[in-house]
Amino acid sequence: MSLLELHGVTKTFGGLTAVGDVSFAVEAGTVMGLIGPNGAGKTTVFNLITGNYVPDRGTIAFDGAVITGRPTHRIVAAGIARTFQTIRLFQKMSVLENVLAGCHCRMTSGVIAAMLRPPRQRREEREALQQALGELEFVGLAHEAENLAENLSYGAQRRLEIARALATGPRLLILDEPAGGMNPQETDALVGLIGRLQERGVTVLLIEHDMSLVMRACEQLVVLEHGRKIAGGTPDTVKRDPRVIEAYLGAD
Repeated sequence: MSLLELHGVTKTFGGLTAVGDVSFAVEAGTVMGLIGPNGAGKTTVFNLITGNYVPDRGTIAFDGAVITGRPTHRIVAAGIARTFQTIRLFQKMSVLENVLAGCHCRMTSGVIAAMLRPPRQRREEREALQQALGELEFVGLAHEAENLAENLSYGAQRRLEIARALATGPRLLILDEPAGGMNPQETDALVGLIGRLQERGVTVLLIEHDMSLVMRACEQLVVLEHGRKIAGGTPDTVKRDPRVIEAYLGAD
């Protein structure tokens, strides 16, 4: 069944149509890539899904419920998490503290409980700590828990962002150019991590310019050009589509 569905989604900025009448669905448990040339509208689509932007027209549904126009914190609570094209970590905080920040959205105790620390609050803190350590183990950073985020390598910081997103308990994880700036070894490790996410039951939607990663990691692709969908299907089908070849390489 479809976990995420976009129907006729359109977003304009002034006289520019950044996303025009885009429709696609992401099936639960799959890895889908959203690809296209620079300026195709890919990140704008992500921002519409996660509530950073509100569409001018169209609807976005998650797990059967319309989420169009919901604030970002409610979309996270519904089960959608994301990373960003540029790294957005708390650089002066520890690796563990960064992941604990992701756990916060699932905690129910308020400010007074945090001050008085009754048994329920202490139990939530222990559970959050265990979850954060587990997510660090999952992405291969448990040994860096006490290190500052700023001291990690670039590839490790990317994995830390994924761990923090996972700490929110998502059913859909949206990755915006997760391999950007990575070397080939780090990219190979990322492909393996995406595979483990799928085994864990997390649906993945990603933007990526590294076509080697896309072809290895994704089961389905959606291709945008100038804000409009021009193709969709399996990687083998998409890479042979004349419209996709023209969009990337230009017409003769």
